[in-house]
Amino acid sequence: MPTNPYGWLEKSLDSIHRANWYRSVKTIDRLSGSTVILDGHEVINFASNDYLGLATDTRLIQAAIAATKKYGTGSTGSRLLSGHRDLHQELEKAIANLKQTEDALVFSSGYLANLGTISALVGQKDLILGDKYNHSSLKKGAKLSGATILEYSHNDIQNLATLLDSFRSKYRRCLITTDSVFSMDGDLCPLPELLSLAEDFNSLLLVDEAHATGVMGKTGAGCVEHFGCTGKELIQIGTLSKALGSLGGYVASSSTLIDFLRNRAATWIYTTGLSPADTAAALCAIDLIRTEPQRREKLWHNVDYLQQELSGLNLLPSQSPIICLKLPSPKTALHKAQQLQTAGIFVPAIRPPTVPTSRLRISVMATHQPEHLQKLVAVIKSKA
Repeated sequence: MPTNPYGWLEKSLDSIHRANWYRSVKTIDRLSGSTVILDGHEVINFASNDYLGLATDTRLIQAAIAATKKYGTGSTGSRLLSGHRDLHQELEKAIANLKQTEDALVFSSGYLANLGTISALVGQKDLILGDKYNHSSLKKGAKLSGATILEYSHNDIQNLATLLDSFRSKYRRCLITTDSVFSMDGDLCPLPELLSLAEDFNSLLLVDEAHATGVMGKTGAGCVEHFGCTGKELIQIGTLSKALGSLGGYVASSSTLIDFLRNRAATWIYTTGLSPADTAAALCAIDLIRTEPQRREKLWHNVDYLQQELSGLNLLPSQSPIICLKLPSPKTALHKAQQLQTAGIFVPAIRPPTVPTSRLRISVMATHQPEHLQKLVAVIKSKA
């Protein structure tokens, strides 16, 4: 009797449950701001990547509505066929202006931007050196490229230098990849040192600015600006779905590299263009980042307050609005998250295999009020 070819799925799910790795969605029942309705109860939201509170800003909403009325709900095709709109080009110019690069290219998601860019730039004759803690999209893009992949220890410049010295000469091209803000830890990459190594070893450098765009740097341009590396030759990738409050991804770099990607990045060529609503909302968000720096100021005031009040606890090192409380096991993380939710605070438990060690991930927003922060501190300390 042949076995059921789908029978292994239940056994696999059972193993996930036993390891306390099981995941399920949590339904938000209204606009997702600093507070949300979760399981029928209002809770303070420390789970959102909407760092500047723009996802519910009425100006982004109105921009999306106006674009939908003018262009319809969808782009109807790939950008190279029927899907290109003037809004796309306006957004790409705005991103390039924000990042101070020659050009930019908008993808339908940040994940697609990483997959398409990496697999277009390197292949089987090439080498990719990636930070061990890189986002999944960077790692999947590397695998898709067919290049040889080596990981260097997290933010370990000496380890990366050793790998470059040992292996760089054996390959045609070399691509170094890293997050700028590591999404599950909150720390920053050592960008100036990475740039120096890339130059010394004739290597490309790709930096994922997903959690830095709109947040880091004097004008919100990201970690490249934060570290004073604007104008350096590198590849910047980011998302429109976090601090920009919309959806989509981008690549910002030289005009030559962007033109190459228009012709070789499969996840751009063969994907329907970003919707008019998302494009218009992101365009509006970039304008607000430029004209309302007080949003960033409020965000960093909130971050500084929490870092100070939670000092002495088992926090992971962070220089961003992502603050992580390290915990000994997945079970403990789930228990702590449930305790917080019962107290009216939504903080997600992050567990393996997403991260090597379990933690609570606190995501700070500019729209959090002092009483929100004070309650979080009080509950965490009471449960410590």
